[in-house]
Amino acid sequence: MTGNEQVMSDGGPRSRPARKENALRRLAEDGDVWVATADATGVPCLVPLAFWWDGEAVWLSTRPTNPTGANMAATGQVRLALGTTRDVVQIEGTVRAYTAEELPDGVGDSFAAKDGWDPRESDGRYDFYRVTLDVLRAYGTVPELVGRTLMRDGEWLV
Repeated sequence: MTGNEQVMSDGGPRSRPARKENALRRLAEDGDVWVATADATGVPCLVPLAFWWDGEAVWLSTRPTNPTGANMAATGQVRLALGTTRDVVQIEGTVRAYTAEELPDGVGDSFAAKDGWDPRESDGRYDFYRVTLDVLRAYGTVPELVGRTLMRDGEWLV
């Protein structure tokens, strides 16, 4: 197990507050997130992207012409996954797209500082996508499936 995996060695479930703490740590420290979208016909797309957590929302960046960017802009919905199969953080979120010129102050610099990559300086256009968390689930093993929903309608339940 890595340092971020908090599943108890005896297989027992972690407390919901411990899972929330682990989810927040992953949002702050993990480098990449799996991003799942679908187009209007339901064709899925799953890619890893660098991200930045501002303490309230997840920021992503990709080309608006890529399936992921186009899907997020068109549907306003995304699913994100952090962790491993034994330490999962799943997020359902609402998306708002921004061009680099529309970014709120500090977002582009903070995004670039976290990953060492600045989409604003890349060839071609990269847009940014602010993901507001609607639902967050965190679980590891089967005993943690009960109570895995830690956030609903953007409100923490723990």
